[in-house]
Amino acid sequence: MTSRSLAEALAAGPVVLDGGLSNQLESAGYDLSDELWSARMLAERPEAIVAAHLAYYEAGASVAITSSYQATFEGFARRGVSRERASELLALSVGSAREAARRAEAKGVAGPLWVAASAGPYGAMLADGSEYRGRYGLTVAELEAFHRPRLEVLAAAGPDMLAMETVPDTDEARALLRAVRGLGVPAWLSYSVAGDRTRAGQPLEEAFALAADADEIVAVGVNCCAPEDVEPAVALAARVTGKPVVAYPNSGESWDARARGWRGAATFTADRVAGWERAGARLIGGCCRVGPDQITALAAAVRR
Repeated sequence: MTSRSLAEALAAGPVVLDGGLSNQLESAGYDLSDELWSARMLAERPEAIVAAHLAYYEAGASVAITSSYQATFEGFARRGVSRERASELLALSVGSAREAARRAEAKGVAGPLWVAASAGPYGAMLADGSEYRGRYGLTVAELEAFHRPRLEVLAAAGPDMLAMETVPDTDEARALLRAVRGLGVPAWLSYSVAGDRTRAGQPLEEAFALAADADEIVAVGVNCCAPEDVEPAVALAARVTGKPVVAYPNSGESWDARARGWRGAATFTADRVAGWERAGARLIGGCCRVGPDQITALAAAVRR
């Protein structure tokens, strides 16, 4: 762990997150067309995960988000991976990011460098695009039972923060807020949104309000959304919760779940960052299709 916590650092000013892990792995030549997505690399090519994290630290990110977004006990079990081995792989996701931070510091990258352990939504495990819709037909209690064991393993691996990310609806947010209690690791909660609503269509004001009084949640915000949706969502999250806000949108291209490909033009630019900061963003980075070059530009904008 670093001498100053990530939560403490947010009080001093914006902190730069990394970009999309999957696109960095794909740019290195790895095929991720698999239900486990980048999580498969934990078992097959963990060194590639370390290299991807290192690229973002070298690009100017201070926080690496782990490769555990789509790593779940249920998803691994479908591939014949035991629960014990799945726990080891979840812990390895945190260890891989830590190793990348050590290598970055050895190469002269200025710290502190932190690690956020990713916990993606239930729909990510299904790998059918439902993470962008929510409303899985499960109760809040059932969703809590799904998330809690994974969060326990990730927390025990010693990340600086838990990243409960790409949450599509308020039912899953309620489940995650329950599941994170008592783990002893601070967390952020970020929704995937469309305009002023969650992906499931609920008003963002109501969604953000769920986290306002949650002591475990040190930041709330949005990710895996269009860059154009960030600034108003950040301002709303800051007003509703009074907490630091996290913002890391996609490139602006849109994901076609049926064709399993990206469509449209990129609209992610570093000149948007000033507006996000003014609105209350304190954890700022990129999600899908945002690479090291964009993070370098974003980090320079934050420093300015």
